[in-house]
Amino acid sequence: MSGGSVKMQHLLTAKQMADFAVNGFLVLNEVVPQEYNERAAKEMREFTGGGGSYWHESGVIQEIFGLPEVKGAMQSFVGTSPVYDHSFLHVVWAQHHKGQFYHADSVIDTRPFGYDIQAFYFSHDAPDEMGPTLVLPGSHLRKVSNGSIARYKNIVGQRRLVSKAGTIAFLHHAIWHCAQPNFTDTTRYVFKLRMRPGQEQRALFNTEGYNNPEIESYIRKAGHHAWAGDEARVNQIQIAKFWRYLTGDKRVDVSFEGALTRMGL
Repeated sequence: MSGGSVKMQHLLTAKQMADFAVNGFLVLNEVVPQEYNERAAKEMREFTGGGGSYWHESGVIQEIFGLPEVKGAMQSFVGTSPVYDHSFLHVVWAQHHKGQFYHADSVIDTRPFGYDIQAFYFSHDAPDEMGPTLVLPGSHLRKVSNGSIARYKNIVGQRRLVSKAGTIAFLHHAIWHCAQPNFTDTTRYVFKLRMRPGQEQRALFNTEGYNNPEIESYIRKAGHHAWAGDEARVNQIQIAKFWRYLTGDKRVDVSFEGALTRMGL
């Protein structure tokens, strides 16, 4: 994926970035035109190389990530000169009834709020029975080491990323997630691209209106995830700190009862 900036209209909005701050992922439904999806789906079915080489050998995947809307989203997360980390074409065969265990795609990260972004592209429809990726919203700031959470199974608030063809889900690298069983007679494909930031991740999106009361209220309320139990408020305060980082505004305070301001932070 080449560097260079895109027009402001293709960057993520403040509301979209607020969703990402709260949940640790953002889904752009059917952002890729069908002509690209058809080419990619055919190519994935016929691809005989290793999953890690698809990005380099595909004839269409880099075109897809060069589309203005897709490139604008990536720029909003990791800047104009992102660094390629890795990629993989994940395949779940038809009638494969074993799911993955919950994990995060990283060891414990020493960055306070910096993050890599992982883009999951669905070239075909991925209905619920096909086993789309399962994520736990809001878990991205609860740092764990890879499979240390494998003992957890079903967690309140988890979400299966049921998707239509052309959908790309952008995931914070630390979000808890896992692949699900495929109960259909059709093989499921999803391409994952992970990019590291090439710059500090402050105010990379379209920040217009980031401090509007509506957005502040949304983050305060939506940031209370039920799975966190008694620590839900603590998790929400972490989200408020993350929002400061993303906006580049060290004074904006969307924390529970203005906790950051009251603590002199």
